[in-house]
Amino acid sequence: MSPGKRVAVVTGSNKGIGFAIVKELCQKFDGDVYLTSRDEDRGRAAVEELGKLGFQPQYHQLDVDDEASGLRFRDHLQSQYGGLDVLVNNAAIAFKNAAPEPFSQQATETLKTNFFSTLRFCNIMFPILRPHARVVNVSSSAGHLLKISGENSVAIDLRKKLCSSDLTTEELTEMIHGFVKAAQTGDHVKLGWPNSAYSTSKIGISALTRIQQRAFDHDSRQDIIVNSVHPGYVDTDMTSHKGPLTIEQGAVAPTWLALLPPNVDGPKGGYVWYDKQIVDWVNGPTPTVV
Repeated sequence: MSPGKRVAVVTGSNKGIGFAIVKELCQKFDGDVYLTSRDEDRGRAAVEELGKLGFQPQYHQLDVDDEASGLRFRDHLQSQYGGLDVLVNNAAIAFKNAAPEPFSQQATETLKTNFFSTLRFCNIMFPILRPHARVVNVSSSAGHLLKISGENSVAIDLRKKLCSSDLTTEELTEMIHGFVKAAQTGDHVKLGWPNSAYSTSKIGISALTRIQQRAFDHDSRQDIIVNSVHPGYVDTDMTSHKGPLTIEQGAVAPTWLALLPPNVDGPKGGYVWYDKQIVDWVNGPTPTVV
């Protein structure tokens, strides 16, 4: 047990950007860093790989789709450390463009993991965040509001609702459920949504980040900050290794946000590009996608 010792968690971190974030945090964070994975063997192999490089992350099994797994991990952190200082929500899935699964199935599964399970995991972990905690929600260039690109009244209304400063988590959840339901009948585009389950999931995460920061601004715990981040188009399994950036380059902005110093002016509730540029999530423009 290490009560008071600082601790950081990166979800979905046995490979790709998550793995590189763990590696960089091991270099820069003044505390224990947890590498997590659904599959324990893969996770422990990743820890071993980092060990050969001279890093010593901790390991805990975590499947964000499994509520009991999240609760077990929270209880472990609470008992061992008394709280949590850094949470990087990186775990996500994406179907390939040529995936044979029908869009209805892609929508259900993608939004389950990328939005609903991530939200539930935040709700499990946020009560143990300590003052000055930092939360990073890994989004995407596909998660910018203007990916809802229609100029008809339905799309305009959808954008307006998503960027409202009064939007609640419950309302956002209902909207995302509406997308999944519409995707079962192919009506999602008529309702203004993009024809992409992944993009919709990341738009949801970007919108959620803004709601979460508004809540933290009124939290009794001082100086808790959350931001969403586009880590860049990175050479990973998710991009079929087509991205030009290395996983280390993809880890730069998420790690920077995870290590924002105490009482910093910002960014807070922001949407941040891979080069640390703070991007206007509502109006754009978005920088060149890399």
